[in-house]
Amino acid sequence: MKKLLCTLAASLALTSAMAWPDKPVTLLVPFPPGGSTDLIARTLAPKLQEKLGGTFIVDNKGGATGTIGAGMVAKAAPDGHTILVSSLGPFVIAPHLLAKVPYDALKDFDYITVAVQAPNVLVVPAKSPHKSMADVIAYEKANPGKMSFASSGNGSSDHLTAELFWLQTGTSGLHVPYKGGGPVMTDLLGAQVDSSFMNVNTAMPQILAGKLRALSITSAKRSPLLPNVPTLEEIGVKDANVYSWQAIAAPRGLPADIKGKLHAAIVAGLNDPQVKARLLDLGFEIVANTPEQFTAYQATEFARWKKLIESRKIEAD
Repeated sequence: MKKLLCTLAASLALTSAMAWPDKPVTLLVPFPPGGSTDLIARTLAPKLQEKLGGTFIVDNKGGATGTIGAGMVAKAAPDGHTILVSSLGPFVIAPHLLAKVPYDALKDFDYITVAVQAPNVLVVPAKSPHKSMADVIAYEKANPGKMSFASSGNGSSDHLTAELFWLQTGTSGLHVPYKGGGPVMTDLLGAQVDSSFMNVNTAMPQILAGKLRALSITSAKRSPLLPNVPTLEEIGVKDANVYSWQAIAAPRGLPADIKGKLHAAIVAGLNDPQVKARLLDLGFEIVANTPEQFTAYQATEFARWKKLIESRKIEAD
């Protein structure tokens, strides 16, 4: 009897996986509409619908630096009908900043793929006296804690990049946290702050307009969008490559068949010629790695940012 029940359960699971999606699939974005993560989710939704059938809906559930939405996905049924589309924050940063998050970032998800990544770029106002990274480093060494670096908040990617830069160069600046990227851009353009390690997607329009000057980029290689801007590594700053990234995960226990279908459809969607060209123009690099590669990368990034946050005694707002 027990053997029969096990066989029946396996058969039902297989039938369910084969029928998936048999109801609307929610792509849960743990941030408000309008940001980079929301853009990736809304770009993928019609492509997934086209390749897998069914209905794919983007649902924004912001709050607590993305951890509320991530927690909702972690607790959802692992049947392929609730999927998390998130930036790196809830995966590898927030668990070290907040006293408690409603999930275990290393155990509660099945990692599907890192969809895209984008480096940060150090920008200064066009009228800034700093013309190069050599100028910045020399100024900071002569004037510790004086040059202001704006960020979208404590523990954000732009903040952590500045902390890493100071650590690796033996310098110090003044961190000025804001409530989001919009106010950072306003004050940077108005020269109320000296600089920011801004995401390249956000910075590009103002760089192209000549209102911001890009001094260095945090990618491993120069960006085709900014071919004349050196990487930090080129100017001698080691181990400071930083990428913001958007990834897709599901509640732990997702059936292998569904995981395979979902991964294949996401990779195909990201590599659709029109989608790929649009994302590249916006400054995103297509990653589309395997679940195994994402799982390993998640562990590496988790440990990296944990070490930096603890060593620099960084706290949440």
